[in-house]
Amino acid sequence: MIGPMSPRARNWLIDRLGRPVIWLWFKSTRMKLEGEEHVEKLRTTRRGIVHIIWHGKIFMVPYFYRKRNIMPLVSPSQDGEIAARVMDGWGYKILRGSGSHFMKDAWLAMIEELKAGGEVIIIPDGPKGPDRKLKMGCVRLAADTGAAILPFSFTTNRKKVLTSWDRFLMFPPFARVLCAYGEPIDVPPGLDAAGLERERERIEEVFVRFDADLDRRL
Repeated sequence: MIGPMSPRARNWLIDRLGRPVIWLWFKSTRMKLEGEEHVEKLRTTRRGIVHIIWHGKIFMVPYFYRKRNIMPLVSPSQDGEIAARVMDGWGYKILRGSGSHFMKDAWLAMIEELKAGGEVIIIPDGPKGPDRKLKMGCVRLAADTGAAILPFSFTTNRKKVLTSWDRFLMFPPFARVLCAYGEPIDVPPGLDAAGLERERERIEEVFVRFDADLDRRL
């Protein structure tokens, strides 16, 4: 009887098969992108961008954002290790850390990246939820740097929703996939704690509605 796979064997498989399998999987889909003008305008002005994606929609992240020199904040959990290994070699500035494993160095690296006109990826309800409850991190990043918050989501005509806390969305090869950027969201500088909380609630509401409206499209 074959026992459970060791971490070393699992990592070996991910390193050698992860990107090729994902590349073939996503290349088989009929993919459409909406809202690209929002990100292009921000990049033209060299303004920092905080990309936000719900944890349940991160299936798209390694493939979609590849080769763009973006800095993703990746959880130091086992799931984060898998994601980091898949993205390694696909043109990411991988940064390890999360809301539950706060790292001062990671925060300072994101601040520096955004002030230089770079881009970061934040999973605002990760790594453990609650589902679709936006944490304060992305709001503070935008307020401290002047970066824009840019929502991203996807939906598909062949949904496979896992029974996980985040309702993780997947799709089989050859599915139709609709990806979309939302409109950029600005956060005023100099807000006190109450002002930041009002912004957090506003952005959460906008992002939840954007994600739900997209899901109804297919």
